[in-house]
Amino acid sequence: MIVAKDGSGDYKTVQEAVDQIPKNNEEQVKIYIKNGIYKEKLYIMQPYITLIGEDPEKTILTYDDSAHKIHEDGTEMGTFRSYSTFIGADHFIAENITFENSAGEGHKVGQALAIYIDGDRAIFKRCRFLGHQDTVFTGQKVGQEKKYNRQYFVDCTLVGDVDFIFGSSTAVFNKCQIISLDRKKNVNGYITAASTPKEQEYGYVFLDCTLTSDAAVDTVYLGRPWRPYGNVAFINCWMGSHIKTEGWHNWGKEENEGTARYYEYGTKGPGDNMEGRVQWSTKLEEEVAKKMTIEAILSGDDSWNPLS
Repeated sequence: MIVAKDGSGDYKTVQEAVDQIPKNNEEQVKIYIKNGIYKEKLYIMQPYITLIGEDPEKTILTYDDSAHKIHEDGTEMGTFRSYSTFIGADHFIAENITFENSAGEGHKVGQALAIYIDGDRAIFKRCRFLGHQDTVFTGQKVGQEKKYNRQYFVDCTLVGDVDFIFGSSTAVFNKCQIISLDRKKNVNGYITAASTPKEQEYGYVFLDCTLTSDAAVDTVYLGRPWRPYGNVAFINCWMGSHIKTEGWHNWGKEENEGTARYYEYGTKGPGDNMEGRVQWSTKLEEEVAKKMTIEAILSGDDSWNPLS
């Protein structure tokens, strides 16, 4: 199926194309999206869907809902209804697409998700994720029945400021650009807010990524634990000077220091301050770091390998 705003394809909106796919779909369906800005609140509940854009900077899926916006039921929208794109099924793939929430800064509009991924075995290639607070949510909102979700991001760009990569999934970010926005504050933000379950071996793993920002030196944390056992690892990543020397924040709860699982190995760049990191984070041994491969992290019980 081909989506084109100008009417030259099969459908003018992505949602129209998605709605043609049965909910019990069992074969990978490809939807090609021509360049354009598609302002639509996209909702996908069918498995085995692939969205392929022409150009990641010109094929843009965007919306402007936010936590403080009033929903049609008269209540505030809240974090989890603020998404621009919702993925609620397994086996989703996206290539060459920008996922954006254009609502604005968090201190004005609250949380505003560019994408909400509640599906297993999702792959994102050469995609951009643009927002401010809570840009990318991977996993389930608190209180839902536990589900094991895995995602793989490669050659992607993720942009935001406060907790802009957050949730409970096991996710690998491979060779991605992680860009922290400048809020002009003493603390410009937190890259991650993992809520990894205690029994889950891996949370977020960043492999060979680049962390950059226009923010002042020593103003951005690598992360803070949204839930006590948050699990994040940065392996062989280049970090700019915006990364705070201590690296990690306990979310104002000293007890999180005894449970959160934060790791680094092979950090490069001006943000490499491993000796100054909080004592409750861990510098991985080389032998351990080498075992943290894409295949090992994401294999699960079904031996999934997004590289195959």
